[in-house]
Amino acid sequence: RVVKRFGRLDALVNNAGIADPHTGPLEKLALKEWNRRLGTNLTGAFLMAKHATPHLRRSRGAIVNIASTRALQSEPQTEAYAASKAGLVGLTHALAMTLGPQVRVNCVSPGWIAHAPVRRKDHAQHPAGRVGRNADIAEIVAFLLSERAGFTTGQNFVVDGGMTRKMIYVT
Repeated sequence: RVVKRFGRLDALVNNAGIADPHTGPLEKLALKEWNRRLGTNLTGAFLMAKHATPHLRRSRGAIVNIASTRALQSEPQTEAYAASKAGLVGLTHALAMTLGPQVRVNCVSPGWIAHAPVRRKDHAQHPAGRVGRNADIAEIVAFLLSERAGFTTGQNFVVDGGMTRKMIYVT
């Protein structure tokens, strides 16, 4: 529909996904729920890339996959979500090798992005001094889709206010 309406496709952002990472105890995680999360979060991005590729090659476009810092670190009972987001990081570099040089493919892994009011201590725990905003992610996605990022492909950009670099020990 995009190509029919606008005559070309320049960019694809794979942002659709099941956001709730918690699925309960591993022993009770149903295969149906595992498959639902991987199907939505990972297979959906694969299918979008597959079908957009001919158009993106013609326009020398770009793909940005939205993963999560959960691809790099986890909490208990988040196996399906973490696996799907880690799969997006792997899919990103594989697609970059397959589609280059005509199409650049990168990934953004957001940390905590506030969609509701947060406490002062939530902001304070981040080395950047605050929880993330939607605009923080939108800005890096816009950059990665632009020609300014013409030498950037196959990368995963962690945008999390420094949290994945912070050692945390309960004392």
